[in-house]
Amino acid sequence: MNRYPLWKYIVIAAALVLGFLYTLPNFYGNEPAVQISADKSSVKIEPATVQRVEGILNLGKIPYRSVKLEGKNATVRFSDEDTQTKGSTALREQLGEDYVVAQNLLPRSPAWLTSIGALPMYLGLDLRGGVHFLLQLDTKAAFSKAMERHASDVRSVLREKKVQYSSVSRQGGEVRITFPDTAARDQGKDVIANREPDLLLKEVQNGNEPALMAALRPEALTQRQELDVKQNLTTLRKRVNELGVAEPIIQQQGTDRIVVQLPGIQDTARAKQILGRTATLEIRMADFTDTDVAAALQGQVPLGAKLFTERDGGKVLVRNSVVLTGESITDASPGFDEHGGPSVHITLDNRGARIFQQLTRENIGKRMAILLIEKGQEEVVTAPVIQTEIPGGRVQITGRFSTDEANNVALLLRSGALAAPMEIIEERTVGPSLGADNIARGFNSTMIGFALIVTFMIVYYRVFGVIASFALGVNVLLLVAILSLMQATLTLPGIAGIALTVGMAIDANVLIFERIREELRNGNSPQAAIHAGFDRAWDTIFDSNITTLIAGFFLFWLGSGPVRGFAVTLCIGILTSMFSAVTVSRGVINLTYGRVKKLNGISIG
Repeated sequence: MNRYPLWKYIVIAAALVLGFLYTLPNFYGNEPAVQISADKSSVKIEPATVQRVEGILNLGKIPYRSVKLEGKNATVRFSDEDTQTKGSTALREQLGEDYVVAQNLLPRSPAWLTSIGALPMYLGLDLRGGVHFLLQLDTKAAFSKAMERHASDVRSVLREKKVQYSSVSRQGGEVRITFPDTAARDQGKDVIANREPDLLLKEVQNGNEPALMAALRPEALTQRQELDVKQNLTTLRKRVNELGVAEPIIQQQGTDRIVVQLPGIQDTARAKQILGRTATLEIRMADFTDTDVAAALQGQVPLGAKLFTERDGGKVLVRNSVVLTGESITDASPGFDEHGGPSVHITLDNRGARIFQQLTRENIGKRMAILLIEKGQEEVVTAPVIQTEIPGGRVQITGRFSTDEANNVALLLRSGALAAPMEIIEERTVGPSLGADNIARGFNSTMIGFALIVTFMIVYYRVFGVIASFALGVNVLLLVAILSLMQATLTLPGIAGIALTVGMAIDANVLIFERIREELRNGNSPQAAIHAGFDRAWDTIFDSNITTLIAGFFLFWLGSGPVRGFAVTLCIGILTSMFSAVTVSRGVINLTYGRVKKLNGISIG
């Protein structure tokens, strides 16, 4: 009656072994480390970089545990935080501005555990320490950028529809469009109203010339701001993830702010530098003659232009007016041109494709410059000569690329375009000692609760209480193992969820044991009482846990940040508690009492 088939015991044993293996990495802790990443698209981390790092540390007589190339970054591990600080200072001074040197904390898990995918849970900012930033959208710059874009679009649409106009210029927060006569203004007004619905047009007189003043509609400005924040959110998330920061938290707060948390990063200045890697792309015309470039080299730079140095050392004169920005890029990937040389393939959205087609159609034989702006520094990636009209929005950039540089440029173009500038309005650092104190308090509170529950169960239910305590330990083991396997981020609310799960998990055993006691009082045999206790309590256990699971699901769906972390821990804890309290505890009880043919009594208090 109370016997499990062999396969059920195999399942329980497998769960215990896997739970132990995937929980084990969490006991090894973290060690101080320094993470080195490239700060420019033209720089890459390679074995020669690792050798250079080792040379710097050896020259400074700074002991280190290991230097490894891990993905796109180099990682140096140290034995203590003092040595970590000395190492990061020396590396930052010697490597220069081409690299980001950031202090971090990395797991100490042995290689054999890592090889089977057994990794520790990520710890949130409140447990691991790190840096916290609150960024706010620069609304003035965003508005200015939007008006520049609309001014460029107005020029394009008037040229496309062959409407005569005298000039298109910015005037404060508006765009002034002047026409040679009233008929041209009326025609232009109709064309602009159809193609640029976000603009509010007003007829004015500019001296002897009729004109239009175009202002951005308030609702369009609000929508533009929302889109800018969402695009910046995606861009920051991609950029930080590509830089290898472990489990960052990047989320929107309010209408114009973004929260960025980088657990494990202890150096605020380095964290700012990481965020500063976000880049913008701009396409401008470089349609100047060699004579103009020669004059610029003598200091006579034309008005509205700037002189740049290309990667091969050559000079190129580029106009300041922006034709197209990275906002129009939907994808960028590395590839090869028709001659087998490395290139970057870009896909533009509909608006960008239309503007680019018109640009190439009207400027065949002239140079076009593609610029990357990183940390306020403008760099000409390439300045090709336009050979033919390019329709369809698929652009191939060829230049002096190596294969790795093509990959890096594609990455920056794909994920580096900020829709609008943002500024840091709040920053704070959570030290690792404070995080360790939070971990100790959370761990101690959970263990004290666990010990009190175990004591109560053993005193009140005797042998059955011991079995329930074992099942409760299995529940915690499986919960931590699943969170580690999911690489979930554990925060203080998550620890609260584990503590709550420990308290709730014992409820199922209490229901089962009280039902067994009731069956014994009704005169049933011990074997029949055990069988009836588990079977008849199941419906109640299932119903109560499902309702809590539904509440946890909505907490996860509607909540954010710490609330979602609590919800994840709670939901997983409910599932593991149902398995441990019913399947595991019954398996142990069956092993203890199920094989006794004539059972006279059981130790259940």
